[in-house]
This record gives sequence, C-alpha cells and structure tokens, in this order.
Amino acid sequence: MDVQGGGTGLAGMKGFTVVWLGQMVSLMGTGMTRFALIFWAFKTTGEATSLGLLTFFSFAPVVFLSPVAGALVDRWNRKTVMILSDVGAGIVSIALLILVSTGQLEIWHFYVAAALTGIFETFQIPAYGAAMTLMLPKEHYARASGMMSTAQSTAEIAAPIAAGVLLGPLGIAGILILDIATFLFAVGALFIVKIPQPEATETGAAASGSLWQESLFGFRYIGRHAGLLGLQLMFFVNNLIAALAFVLLPALVLARTDNDEVVLGSVQSALGVGALLGGLLLTVWGGPARKVHAVLLGWSLSMVAQAAIGLGTGVVTWAIAGALMMLFTPILNGSNQAIWQSKVPPDVQGRVFGVRRLIAQISWPLAALAGGVLGDRVFEPAMQTGGALAGTFGAWVGTGPGAGFALIFLLTGTLGAVVALAGYGIRQVRDVEALIPDHQAAPAAA
Repeated sequence: MDVQGGGTGLAGMKGFTVVWLGQMVSLMGTGMTRFALIFWAFKTTGEATSLGLLTFFSFAPVVFLSPVAGALVDRWNRKTVMILSDVGAGIVSIALLILVSTGQLEIWHFYVAAALTGIFETFQIPAYGAAMTLMLPKEHYARASGMMSTAQSTAEIAAPIAAGVLLGPLGIAGILILDIATFLFAVGALFIVKIPQPEATETGAAASGSLWQESLFGFRYIGRHAGLLGLQLMFFVNNLIAALAFVLLPALVLARTDNDEVVLGSVQSALGVGALLGGLLLTVWGGPARKVHAVLLGWSLSMVAQAAIGLGTGVVTWAIAGALMMLFTPILNGSNQAIWQSKVPPDVQGRVFGVRRLIAQISWPLAALAGGVLGDRVFEPAMQTGGALAGTFGAWVGTGPGAGFALIFLLTGTLGAVVALAGYGIRQVRDVEALIPDHQAAPAAA
C-alpha cells in the first residue's frame, strides 16, 4: 500500500521530527502570548470569571465544530489543512498586535481572538493526529505523542518565565511580535515535509456521503465500539471535574500572592517541568504494553496531585503538586491517543477523532465558565472569615483571598481520582485493547 502521497519532502520519522521542532518553537510563542493575556485579563478585571470566559471561548469552537472539521480533514489534503490552520492563528495574533499598537485593545477582543484561534485549532488537531498515524509505524504512536507533549511542556516551562521577564520591557505588543515570528517558523517546517494521505478502506467507503452524514459518522463508529465509547465518557466526566478547578489556578496564585506575576510564572513553569518529564518518560518508555493502565492510573494520580494544590498555601507546595499533576498528563493522553490510532482506520480518523474530541471535551468550556462563576460568587465568599464553609474547610485550605479557589481544587481532585479508578470496574474500558482489533495499515516509511 502506498501511503506516501501528500507532496514531496522529508517523510517518516525525519519528517515528523521537523514538524515536531516547528511546533515546539510555535508553542513557545503561543505560551508567552497566553501568559501575557491571562495576566492582563485578571489584573484588569480582578475576577476569575474573565479567565473562565477566556477558556470558554477557546474551547467552545473546538468542541462544537469538531465533527464537521474532522469530516473536512478526511476530505482535504492534511498538509494543506495544517498549514492553513497555523496561518489563521498567526493572522489572529497580527490583529491583536494592531489593536495593541493603536491603543484600542479591550477585554472582549481577547474573547473573540480566543474563539477564532479555537476554530483554527479545531481543524489543526485532527489533521495532526491523523497525519501522525501514517507518518509512523504503530509501535511509535505513543512515543510520538510523548515527543509532542515534550514540545508543549518545554514551552510551558520557558514561556511563562520569558513572558514574565519580557512583559515589562516589551509589553503585550512585543510578546505578540515574537509569537508571529514563531508561527512563521512552524509553517516553514510544514512546507519541507511530506504529509502522507491515507488509502481508502472499506470503512471509509461506507462512511462516505454528504458533509452532514460524514460529520455524524464518528458518532456511529464510536457507538458501535463500547470500549472506545467508555473511554470517551470517562474523559467527559473527568474533564468536567478537572476544568472546574484548573481554570482557577492563576486566580488562586494571584489572589494569595497579591498579584505576583513572578510567582505565577514560577508555578506555571513548574507545571511545565512536570509535563516535560512525563513527555520524556513516555518518549523513551513508550508506555506499558496495556496502555489502558497508563490512562486510568495516570489520571487518578494526576487528580490526587490536583487536590494537593488546594492544600498548599505557598509557591513550593503549588509548584511540587502542579508538577506531579502534569507529570502523568502526557502519559495518560499519549497512551489514550495510541489506543485510538491503533483501532481506527486512518482514512476515517478525522471524522472519528473529531467526534471523540467533542465527547471528551464538551464538558471543558462549560465547566471552565462555571468554575470562574462558582469561585467568584460562591466559594470565595463562603471561605472568608466567618463564611458559610470556613468553619468546615478552613483547617484544610485556610480562609481569606484564594481560599475558595483552593477548596475547589481539593474537592474536584478527590472526586476525579475516584472516577478514574472506577474505570477498572467497567470491562469494556478495562479490556478495550483486547476487545477491539487493530486496524491493518502498511507501515510508514522510515
């Protein structure tokens, strides 16, 4: 089977490595911009709700447009989709730069920019995932996910530190200029690699039809495979639980440190260190033979660490707990990705992965928005001295500014760990790798 279509250029692991380097540089610029915007939004409004809105507008397009985007990715050339997605995100940064330079930047501009960037990401993510499947042999799927996680984690470590140092002298405009330069590097990397196009399969032929029919195919496919559906429903539940707290991390740190951006940058960098170590571990190790163990155990341990963030009151505890929380994230996500790449035929992965993303993450934007409101309006007032919950939980998380946010971390982390371990009680989830056969595809070129 010839799977080397998609243009000329570097292929196989060499081509993937070039794409990986381009993404690592681009993620650095994106991370610096995200840090600058989060700091500006919280400092301007003084409310965690603004952070929840940023997350909501970032994730909502990704979730709700994913089925249609996945169907279009399967129809179109994946290399072209990846390039256009990066270019679109770069144009958004250019628009923000113009607004900053003309003194017209307002908080609602961030929400619009987040939504537009999310739309481009909706096409980018399934295109990258589906392309990776055919660029590499199956035994390297988890390692490739580890490499991508390592790139993201490297940016998460360096970007907050760099943004914290450069935000003062350069301002948001300078950060955006650096972001634009990094996206150009990523696009250039894509131009010199060969992105394979899949050969048609019987499953793909059966899935063909109108755009609406193809958009719905992912639901039918996942519904016919109970193990895959079970995995995604678990991601749905735990993303709901995790997002209620995770969006509040900047608010928790800033509220308890009198808006110290250096401490916030240090904590976010610690999260990046943990994720980097997890990504490197998965890259070298490749994950366990039964990858579902990495998903369920990794998630439970990550949620225990999330609960520990709520118990902390200083940068050391937040940094250690945050690093541990993120250590397991690339392992569980990469292992889950490897399961899906092995089970779903390549020519329908865009459609299936788009719906998979919707199921897993539809809870994230809603929970992120709710988390900000609950933190500001319910938990923070209740955890002030004399508040309704201060007597019950004050000994655990303290009282005063940030205590309500901390309580949300403690409660959601505990519940999330229980939900993850409950997956072992569901046979279709526990034995998903044995119950669903691998797809048969030719190995990628070296």
